[in-house]
Amino acid sequence: MSTSKRRHIVIVGGGFGGINAARVLRKSDAKITLIDKTNHHLFQPLLYQVATAALSPGDIAAPIRDIVGKNLNIDVLMGEVERVNPDSKSLLMVGGRTIQYDQLILAPGSQYNYFQHDAWEEFAPGLKTIGDALQIRERILLSLEEADQIDDPTLREPFLTFVIIGGGPTGVEMAGAIAEIAKRNMLRDFRNISPNEVRIFLVEAAPTILNAFSESLSAKAVEILENMGVRVLLNTPVTEIHKNSVSFKKGSISTPNIIWAAGVLASPLLKTLGAEMDRTGRVMVQPDLSVPGHPEIFVIGDGAYVEDKNGVPLPALAPVAMQQGEFIGKLLKANKSGGSTEAVFNYLDKGTMATIGRAKAVADIRGLKFSGFIAWFLWSFVHILFLIGFRNRFRVFAEWMWYYFSFKRGVRLITGRKG
Repeated sequence: MSTSKRRHIVIVGGGFGGINAARVLRKSDAKITLIDKTNHHLFQPLLYQVATAALSPGDIAAPIRDIVGKNLNIDVLMGEVERVNPDSKSLLMVGGRTIQYDQLILAPGSQYNYFQHDAWEEFAPGLKTIGDALQIRERILLSLEEADQIDDPTLREPFLTFVIIGGGPTGVEMAGAIAEIAKRNMLRDFRNISPNEVRIFLVEAAPTILNAFSESLSAKAVEILENMGVRVLLNTPVTEIHKNSVSFKKGSISTPNIIWAAGVLASPLLKTLGAEMDRTGRVMVQPDLSVPGHPEIFVIGDGAYVEDKNGVPLPALAPVAMQQGEFIGKLLKANKSGGSTEAVFNYLDKGTMATIGRAKAVADIRGLKFSGFIAWFLWSFVHILFLIGFRNRFRVFAEWMWYYFSFKRGVRLITGRKG
């Protein structure tokens, strides 16, 4: 047991699930400790807008202490958990510190899945952190600068080529954003480059993109992307990635601009639980999101394997994590333990959306299908609503409106000179 007289509830992860759980628990009778590797909550769905210079990092991130740390019931700790010791109800931190808990909420998020090709990560970065977004942004800007100084069109072609691997929402949004940058926005500042020289490839191993959407919306997304100048390569698995090239079964593409958006793995921290997992490392939790055999431990968000009423696994999306965080918060606020057959998490699917570009998106809202401006407006409204803090909402709304009417991008600084 914890040395504290009150229950000690530890939350690992300051993402959507962890933050929502902490907000519900802040007025409980327990002492709460929220642990995260960074000091900020990040709105990951808008990371690609930082990577493509539409928004600044501060627009989509807020200090965790500002969000929940002001409550005297909640301690915020920046640190990384190395392993969970369920038998002793303790966490081992990187650095050797041990933290005891009475109840534990694990919401550590996920990482990109390179399908046993971890060496590819160096040449094809994913988009999970602000650091990732800034690295990709600088690589894009640097490529345009380098291309502008090369007179031979053949030699500058690789620097004007962009390959996005993965046809999920992140890949589609990234491809659309780069198309707008390269063909309309930033390219006006580079006099030696023609928009027709820019090549953008969206590569997907499956026969469709946006496989969580209906066939009609998936096909519509392909149509929109191709009209924007993006070549969509379906049924095209990647076989190799090197520093300046990506290879397929037939052919390869030379470019330093390779971005990975093809699937995720749950946090490796969850392996220390010793619980049953699916092939992506998600814990097979009980209906109340507790770990079998450990009613005091709960897993939520990207690390929890939960099926809907039709037996389909819930996707790794922000709304899922948010609803799970609220569910667990209410459960523990009522001083209940896990393993109960009475408490069952049921996900309320409010719809799925993906933006593709300026006034271009697809959306499926409870069976109602939208595309174009209406879908983009709905997407924008929902994402601004989910941003934490009025300042962030107002700033993002203002910057989006400025970008919409002026066709100009925001921060376009190269500071690290990283290749």
